[in-house]
Amino acid sequence: MSVYKKFLGQTAIYGISTVLSRLFNFILTPIYTNVYPKGVYGIFTNMYANASIINAILAFGMESTYFRYLNKFENRKEQVYNNSFLCIVFISILFLISGLIFINPIASYLASDAADIASYKLYTQYFLWILFIDAICVIPFAKLRADGKATKYSIVKFLNIGTFVGFNLIFLFAVPALIKGHGWLAQWLASWYQTQWIGYVFISNLIASIVTLIALLPEFAKIKFSFDKVLFKSMFTYSWPILVANLSFIINENLDKIVLNKLLPPAIADGEVGIYGAVCKIAIFLSIFITAFRLGAEPFFYSHAKHKNAKNTYAIILQYFAIALAIMFLGLVANIEILKHFIRNEQYWVGLPAVPYLLLGYVCLGIYMNLSIWYRLSDQTRFGLYISVIGAIITIVFNFVLIPKYSYMGSAWVSMIAYFVMMVISYILGQKYYPIPYNLKKISAYLIVATVLSFCSFFVFKRNIYIGNALLIAFVGVIVYLEKGDLIRFLNKK
Repeated sequence: MSVYKKFLGQTAIYGISTVLSRLFNFILTPIYTNVYPKGVYGIFTNMYANASIINAILAFGMESTYFRYLNKFENRKEQVYNNSFLCIVFISILFLISGLIFINPIASYLASDAADIASYKLYTQYFLWILFIDAICVIPFAKLRADGKATKYSIVKFLNIGTFVGFNLIFLFAVPALIKGHGWLAQWLASWYQTQWIGYVFISNLIASIVTLIALLPEFAKIKFSFDKVLFKSMFTYSWPILVANLSFIINENLDKIVLNKLLPPAIADGEVGIYGAVCKIAIFLSIFITAFRLGAEPFFYSHAKHKNAKNTYAIILQYFAIALAIMFLGLVANIEILKHFIRNEQYWVGLPAVPYLLLGYVCLGIYMNLSIWYRLSDQTRFGLYISVIGAIITIVFNFVLIPKYSYMGSAWVSMIAYFVMMVISYILGQKYYPIPYNLKKISAYLIVATVLSFCSFFVFKRNIYIGNALLIAFVGVIVYLEKGDLIRFLNKK
C-alpha cells in the first residue's frame, strides 16, 4: 500500500471521530447562545479559557514525549508508558489538592463581581475535578493511538461527547419541561433547579469526564507502579520544552478571552467576551480539521521517521495539507452567512468581522503544527519553546495594546499575527537544523490566493453567498487542474 494511502487512512479514522464529536458539541452553541444572555455565556467562555491553560500544564508535554520515546526505545515501551502516566498523575494530584485548599482566592480572582464569588466557588470545584480526570486520561488515550486502536479511541470520544450533550439537554430542556408539566417529580425538581444557571454545563462536563475515566479502565489496568528514574530524566529533558511550548500555544488561543474580561469596562466585559466566544465557534470548523490531522499525523510522523524518504513524505503531506486548509478557509468565509445561523441569537452576529482573521490564524497554526515535526524528531524541543514564547509575547503585549481600543477585533488580529510569526520562524529554523524539501513557492501561492479571495468575499462582496461560492469553485477547479496528476502519482506510489 502507498505510504500516503496509509497515512490518509489513519488520519481519516481519527478525523471522522473528531469531526463528528465536535459537531455534536457544536450543536450546543446555538442552544447556549439562545438560552443564555451574552454576560452569562461570557462566564462559560472565560472558565473554559482558563481551563485550557491548566490542561496544558497538567499534561506536561508527556503525550508527545510518549510517542517519541515509544519509537526511540522500542524495547522499553512498558517503562515509557508507566513513566509518562505517573508523571501526570503526580502533577495532577498536587494541582487538585492545591486548588481545593485555595478555592476561595481562585473564585475571587475569576469573578468580575463580588456578588458572583459564591457561584464561582462552585464552578471552580467542578473544574478542579474535570481537569484532574481529563489529565490522568491523557496517556491512556495516547496509548490507544500508539497501539492503533483507532476504533476504541473513537468510541470513547463519542461516549464522552454524547454524555456531555445528553446531560446538557436534560438540564436545559428536560428538567424545565418536567417542572412546567407539573408531573410527579415537578415539585422536587423545582426545589433545586435554577433557570439559566451556567453551572449545569460544567456539571454535564464533569459527568462526561467520569464516564470517560470508567471507559478507559482497561488501559489504566495495564499500568504498573514502577518508575524508571534514568529513563524519566531523559524524558523530562525532552518534555519540559514541549510543556512550555504547549502552554504558550494555549495562551495564544485563550489569553484574549481572559484579558478581554479584565481590560474592558465591567459594564460590557462579559457581553463582549460572550460575542467573541460565540463567533470563535464558527472558526472552530477549521480547528476541528487541524485537530483531526494532528491525531493521525503525530503517531505516523514519529513511526515513519526511520524511513529513507521520510523527509520527502513530510514535504508532500504539508503541501496537500496546506491546499486542504486553503480550500476550507475560503469555503467557510464564502458560506459565513449560512454558518452564522448556528448562533441563533442575532445579537452575537456583530462579531462576525472577526471570523476571517481567526480563520487565517488557524491556517497559520495548522501549518506551524505540521512544520514543528522538525524539532520533535531531531530532539531539539527547546526550539519549540523559543518559538512559542515569542508567539506568547506577541499575544500578551498586543492584546494589552489593542483590546482597550478595538475590543475583540484586536484579539482576532493579534491571534492571526502571532501564528503567522510562529509559522515563519519555525520554517526558517527548520530549514537550518532539519531541512525538509517543502515546495514553498506552491504552498505560498495557494495560501495567498485563498486569503485574497476570502477577504474579497467577506469585505468587498459583503458576504454574498453566490459570489463567494463562485470564487470557491473557481479556486478548487484550478487546484484540481494543477494537482490531479501529481496527487494520483503519489497515492499510487509504493
